[in-house]
Amino acid sequence: MSPWRPNPAQLARLLPGVWLFGTGEACLVHARLGNSPWTVLAQGVSKHSALAIGGATIFLSFVVLLLWIPLRQRPGFGTVMNAIVIGVAIDAMLPVLPGPDGIVGRMAFVVVGIALVGIGSGLYLTARLGPGPRDGLMTGLHFRTGRSLRLLRTLIEGTALVIGWALGGRVGVGTVLFALLIGPAVQAAVHALGGLAQPAERIR
Repeated sequence: MSPWRPNPAQLARLLPGVWLFGTGEACLVHARLGNSPWTVLAQGVSKHSALAIGGATIFLSFVVLLLWIPLRQRPGFGTVMNAIVIGVAIDAMLPVLPGPDGIVGRMAFVVVGIALVGIGSGLYLTARLGPGPRDGLMTGLHFRTGRSLRLLRTLIEGTALVIGWALGGRVGVGTVLFALLIGPAVQAAVHALGGLAQPAERIR
């Protein structure tokens, strides 16, 4: 089955998945308690370059894609949709999110945001149409090392957080919670939705 030729059942997982992922990111931004670790890293890079945060995000995506090469990861239709739809979803959902009122409401948006990113990741990853750049790093390391998605995602997010903070990116309680909880959330969602299939080209 080609990751570039989605069937209707795969699209029914992929498109809602990446939209929920973007909606979860929008909830984190809306809470104003700290963005996700990769946005913190993009902020840090932007402070030491001529790039804006958006440009730094694109640059980091290309850097991460280069790390796929030794992991023998291959992109697919899902990789492209991840790069496009998540950004569209963030911009579309931010203006329509209600509130939040007070610290309790803002914390609720953080928790809901993490849950939506986890569920969205589980949906689009189990569509088996190729992961996004950062999730591809996680799944590539998973297949190469046998380590759990929970552990690897937590390590990757934590590394992005520490480097971003060192470069001057803005960190908040929402950032720390995301870094700690997104790994377990993604692993739980992937397992609940059928798990990951190891690509055939890895087995040969």
